[in-house]
Amino acid sequence: MTDAPTLETIRLVLRPHRVTDYAACAALWADADVVRHIGGVPLDRQAVWFRILRYAGMWSLLGYGMWVIEERDSGAFLGEAGLLNAERGLAELEGVPEAGWVLGPQAWGRGIATEAMQAILAWSDAHLEAPSLRCIIDPGNAASIKVAQKLGFQALTDTQLGGKPTRVFDRPKHPPQ
Repeated sequence: MTDAPTLETIRLVLRPHRVTDYAACAALWADADVVRHIGGVPLDRQAVWFRILRYAGMWSLLGYGMWVIEERDSGAFLGEAGLLNAERGLAELEGVPEAGWVLGPQAWGRGIATEAMQAILAWSDAHLEAPSLRCIIDPGNAASIKVAQKLGFQALTDTQLGGKPTRVFDRPKHPPQ
């Protein structure tokens, strides 16, 4: 069994999910503004519980997964970020870990997603054999597209996921420094 390592940045602690994160995760995924570009439908509490269990399973089975983003100074839950394999049925994602991030409104516009993902990408480059990482973003989500570009992701193709436009981005593995 593999557990998520704890990663730290100047402002953040990225750590494994805990059962005690359930309420904060449920509130995050129930917020219509948060999910507007991530499927567009708030998740019910059971779906969020299954999501947390899936995160633990990815670490156990794949050796990578999602982290909780916590503010270092206050300990506040800010969101989630990491790597996943969601078996979405998109050929562009097959065999390549997918990067993802979701933050609550209190973290928007503060560079939190970029800071968290920089730590995750550095970890990935040092620990995973994948030749690249991919992410998918709703073409209308300008904020996430900006984050992806800052992180070195480049648009690969436009496609459809669940009948909705989706842009696939790619970031080649960077040698560890």
